[in-house]
Amino acid sequence: MTTLKREQLPADATLVRSGALWALILSGAATLETAGGRRTILPGDAVLVDPRTAYRLTADVDTDLVSGDLRREAPTPWSSPLVLRGFGDEHRGVVALVTTCPLSVPCKADRFAAAYAGLIGAAISAMSRPVDALVGQADGVRGPADDPEVAEVVAALAASPGERWTLDRMAGLVHLSRSALTDRFRRATGHSPMRMLREVRMHRARTLLTEQCLAVTRVAFEVGYGSVAAFSRAFAADHGVSPLGWRASGARYPQDRPADPRCHRRARADQQQWPDAVPVQ
Repeated sequence: MTTLKREQLPADATLVRSGALWALILSGAATLETAGGRRTILPGDAVLVDPRTAYRLTADVDTDLVSGDLRREAPTPWSSPLVLRGFGDEHRGVVALVTTCPLSVPCKADRFAAAYAGLIGAAISAMSRPVDALVGQADGVRGPADDPEVAEVVAALAASPGERWTLDRMAGLVHLSRSALTDRFRRATGHSPMRMLREVRMHRARTLLTEQCLAVTRVAFEVGYGSVAAFSRAFAADHGVSPLGWRASGARYPQDRPADPRCHRRARADQQQWPDAVPVQ
C-alpha cells in the first residue's frame, strides 16, 4: 500500500484507480461495475478488486469513502471483485484508523504503510480466509490474525504523534501488558510498538516538511522530539539526509515530484536560522 485517501464523491462521480483497489463506504452509496455485473455498495461495506479486473465505482448519491491501493503478489485465490458486507461493524478499530489517519502523502512502502496494509488485510482475511495472500507479501507483512487492539494503538499514535508515548502508555490504552502488546504488534505488523511510533512520526514529518512547508523546528516539536538536533538525527538515520536536505532537494515519494517553491523558500529561511549540524554518513 502506498496511498490511502478519504474523499467525498458527488453523485454520479466515478472513482477509477490503477492497481488493486480496497474501498470502504462510510456514508452514501455507490455502484461497482465489472464485466461480471453491477453491485451496490452500502455504508459499512468494503470492496476489494484485483488489479487485473477492470472496474468502475460510481457514487449513487454524495458518498464519503476511503480507498487505497492494496497490491497483490500471489495468485488470487478468490473471485474478483470481493464485496465484504458489514466490514465497518466487524472492524471498528480499522475503520477508526483509516478515517482518522489516511496516508496523505504517496510514498514508497514503509513500515507505517505496511502496518495499514497488514491490518486491513487481517480484517479482510478474518471475513474471507482465502484472501490471506492478497495483502502482506507486497508489503512484508505475514498474514496476521485480526487485532483491533493493535489497530487502536496505531490509530492513537497517528492521531497524536507529538505526544509523549511510552510502551506503558500504549499498553495501558488497550489494557494489555507491555510484553503482550509487543508480541501482538510483531504478529500484526512485523514490528515493535516503539518502532511503529518512529515510523508514524517520520511519516508525519515528511508530510509537514513537503506539503505544509513548516519550519524544521516546528516539525520537530509537532512529531514529538524535544529538540531540532534529536529530530534531525532520527530523520537522517531513516532517510540518509537531514530534514533541510530532504526539503531543499524536493525529495518526495514517489518519483521525485517537483517540490513546491514555497518549500524552497522555507528551506533557505530554515538554513539561515537553524544550521543543520547533523552529519550524514
